[in-house]
Amino acid sequence: MPTQPELPTLSRLVESVAPTPLQPVQLHAEMPAIWCKLEYLNPSGSTKDRIAAYILSKAWREGTIGPGSLVCEASSGSTSIAMAMVCAQMGLRFTAVMPEGVSNERVKMICAYGGTVRLTPVAAGMAGCIELTQTLARTEGAFLPRQFENTDNAEAHRRATAAEILADIPGRMVDAVVSGVGTGGTLVGLYRGFHDAGCRTLPVLARPVCVSGAAHYASGCFQQAECCSFSTCVPGVMDNQSQILRSTELAGLVTIEVEEEQALATTRALIRKGFAVGPSSGLNYHAALEIARQIDPAAKVVTVFPDRMERYFSTALFREISDNH
Repeated sequence: MPTQPELPTLSRLVESVAPTPLQPVQLHAEMPAIWCKLEYLNPSGSTKDRIAAYILSKAWREGTIGPGSLVCEASSGSTSIAMAMVCAQMGLRFTAVMPEGVSNERVKMICAYGGTVRLTPVAAGMAGCIELTQTLARTEGAFLPRQFENTDNAEAHRRATAAEILADIPGRMVDAVVSGVGTGGTLVGLYRGFHDAGCRTLPVLARPVCVSGAAHYASGCFQQAECCSFSTCVPGVMDNQSQILRSTELAGLVTIEVEEEQALATTRALIRKGFAVGPSSGLNYHAALEIARQIDPAAKVVTVFPDRMERYFSTALFREISDNH
């Protein structure tokens, strides 16, 4: 039986970089301080670097993939970019399957890493993307990371992200953890990691919602499963899409609804404070403020700034900024 080649040295980039910073953030002095994990500082610019490196490195070590293998993932944004980067490091081929209408910045980033992009009709939603990946697995032998159902998605965050946060936060205790949910991997992984360490952490789901008159303006920034599966405004993304979340018991789970325009306004405020973040960071931060006010302004509330602002330059987030300058 052929010996599996050693894991390429370059593929260890994500696993070997220094932990991303954990920083208490206050937009205004009278606001509670929120402990924010700056995941947009990962190599490709998002927290999805962690799951891409973890899933693909594990598949390589197990002999499921090797030099030149084709990897295919259904993702409207950050996961595809992260997979494209790690595949470039490992000498793998990558195809992203994305719904039509995704921002051109994301497509260009994937292609710059040597990946290819296949677009599916918007009306088919993420289900249509997943169906095409399954076809590519049958016809071209593609390896499917299956981020929506692969428990290694959450495991990457349990092992690394949660451990990094606990090492940095005073007292090694977390009172609440807040995240928007697409695959569910971040919220589930962090909750499990904190629970394993003895924290009685309240899990909080941040859900973006449309309001009358604002939906046409704001929803473009949230038309991706990685942002949140639970918004009624997100085309093609269903409440039961997150198999990882549905298969995990999160004791005391709380949902905080955030108007999409408020999430964008919060994102702009974070950017003006020097945090180069995308809309999901504004969503997470606003929901974290709300839960801190509900339970205790002095509570240690943790959230994640998932990705960088550059992939949203052509969206409503930056149309507003352009209008003012």
